Amino acid sequence: MGRWLSDHPSATFRLPSKGCGVNSLGAGIVAPRHCGDLSMRIIYVGDMDPGGTCLQRLKALQDLGHEVQALDYRVLAGRNTVRGLICRVGYKLRRPVDFARVNRQIIQCCRTSEADILWIDKGLVVWPQTLAAVRRMRPGMVIAGYSPDDMGSRHNQSDYFVRGLPLHDIYFTTKSYGVAELRQLGVPRVEFSANAYDRNTHRPISLNAQDLQKYGAEVGFVGTYERFRAQSMIHLAGNGIPVRIFGDWWPPLPDAPKMLNLVGSAIYADEYAKAICGAKINLCFLRKLNRDLQTQRSVEIPACGAFMLAERTDEHRGLFEEGKEAEFFSSDQELLEKVRYYLDHAKERERIAAAGRERCIQSGYSYHDRLRQALAQIFEAGGAKQNPPVPSGV
Repeated sequence: MGRWLSDHPSATFRLPSKGCGVNSLGAGIVAPRHCGDLSMRIIYVGDMDPGGTCLQRLKALQDLGHEVQALDYRVLAGRNTVRGLICRVGYKLRRPVDFARVNRQIIQCCRTSEADILWIDKGLVVWPQTLAAVRRMRPGMVIAGYSPDDMGSRHNQSDYFVRGLPLHDIYFTTKSYGVAELRQLGVPRVEFSANAYDRNTHRPISLNAQDLQKYGAEVGFVGTYERFRAQSMIHLAGNGIPVRIFGDWWPPLPDAPKMLNLVGSAIYADEYAKAICGAKINLCFLRKLNRDLQTQRSVEIPACGAFMLAERTDEHRGLFEEGKEAEFFSSDQELLEKVRYYLDHAKERERIAAAGRERCIQSGYSYHDRLRQALAQIFEAGGAKQNPPVPSGV
């Protein structure tokens, strides 16, 4: 397995920049396996929901040969229970309750473990006092943060999260504009890591007759409700295009055209991949609330070998070549025209879908590739580590 990072004889060893570079979208050249010959011990804090991307990232780190200890901060409570109500109120007040006692778990693990990295995946429940204690106990440990959400926006934050940001060594964001914003909030080093797909989940799946009946669609969309995306799909359905929607938090749409089929339930893992593979055209809308320029679906759809029709942005066009690896639109009228065209041109649609998947593989869009690069950057942060002072009152 190789040596551990914490066992390395030089405290100032850094990975050479050659061979570890990234382009503007975090793709391309990747760091060597195990960051050279070094494997890492990682304490991984996150929401370990079986259908979530946090667990996909954890498993990718394990696949890369690193020793990962998971600390789950999920709140296992029904929405209509007392605990569920307290949980929602806590997030609303920006002070979520740590029902899982993950802060205590972090302290205990850092006290007894020889971990190199404390990795915190969107740690809204992690207290700044906890991070300060880790700094004092383990000054050589790298504290790394990651989130696929827009963490510069208030609705995605907690007071604990904001106060703890200066105590991180490095933070990874999938929002390009988030780099400057998180630096302004006090993070010493922020890196842009574009969205990724999970090799074990997002792959081509052959659907049988029963699957096609359940997941098949002329035009499909998987995601939650937002007004603008709903209007676009109503526009398609109103012009005779059958649209099938999987997702939660959708309100009743009594006036929607009959061609709009709202399944109304969230789907994950293989069900999610089957819904993507079962649609002739997969729509990729960006979440306006999160100021998205790309989203997880932006790479998950092509990774499944499926055809993607996405909102046109510079970041989307950097990920995939328009008309060859994916298709894009900028208005409801262009959306309608391209849907009609590609429903009538199956071979061209299939050729683009295959090229999109190949681009995902060749350009290194998987979590395995993205996280290998992130670990190289963490290794650099650890080699040049100068602990920031613990803020007063923490």
